[in-house]
Parts: sequence; structure tokens; C-alpha cells
Amino acid sequence: MSPVAAPVVPHPFEDPRFKLLDATMKRHRFQPDALLEVLHAEQELFGYLDPAGLAYVSRCLKVPPSRVYGVATFYHFFSLKPAGEHTCVVCMGTACYVKGAAAILSAVEQQLGVKAGETTTDGSVSLVTARCLGSCGVAPALVFDNDVAGKSTTTSALAKLAGWRRQ
Repeated sequence: MSPVAAPVVPHPFEDPRFKLLDATMKRHRFQPDALLEVLHAEQELFGYLDPAGLAYVSRCLKVPPSRVYGVATFYHFFSLKPAGEHTCVVCMGTACYVKGAAAILSAVEQQLGVKAGETTTDGSVSLVTARCLGSCGVAPALVFDNDVAGKSTTTSALAKLAGWRRQ
């Protein structure tokens, strides 16, 4: 089996992260069916899916840009905008919703001055919602920078966010 040669596609920028992205594509033999894995790698490297990066992946994997964009926007995990320094995820699953997640989300949106899916203007906090975190037994559940906070209240959520904003 001969080694897979990298396609001759110029890097959009002289950013060393593109070399790491190339390594991921090479590991998957530049196959179009590796699109999900490559997008995961891109997001991990850059923090979000940049339009230039999506175009680069499209050219390297020989996948139409519409398909790359479609996959990037279909899956909730992917983000097309840079994330804030901190991330707050509010679970809106049935158990969390019934136990007050909507009120918590509303209070958090008001305190941060953003809607769910947005990042504060100072880049400190990204606010997102999830359909279910799988933590129904401790509803309502929020995730603060990958740490699940169960049985959350409006007061506890706002206190955590206030601590982040003071840093």
C-alpha cells in the first residue's frame, strides 16, 4: 500500500494549526467520508469552524462547500462563531424545563445581555442551550466550562456568572 500524498492546496494562512488539520486528513486518507472527523479536528484546533477553514476542508476532501456547510450547521456540537472564554450551557430537556430551566435561561440572558447561541461583546461568556444533558436526576442542570451543576437555581447560576465576569 503506497502512502497517501497530500493534495496540493495552499494554506489559507501561515497558521501552524493547518498542518495539524492536514495530519488529520492524511490519517483519514483524504476520504470525503471523514468529513465529520475532520470538522471535529478543525473545531478542536481553532475553537470554532472558520469559513476559510471550511473552504480549505472542502478543497482537500473534494467535498462540495454546500455539503461541508450543511454538516457544520446540522450538528449542534459545531460552532461557526468563536466561543467565549467561558461557556454556560442550559439544559432545556423536559425534566430541566419542568423544573425551571426556562426561567434560569431568561435570567442568564438578561444578566449577560445576550440570547442563547451568542457570546458577550467582551468575549467572556458564550451562552448555549442543549436539548438534553442526560442529567435528568439533578434537573435543572447547567454546565459551566464542562462542569455539570445540578439542581441549579436562578440565584446559583447568576452567582457563577458574576464570578466569571469579575475575573
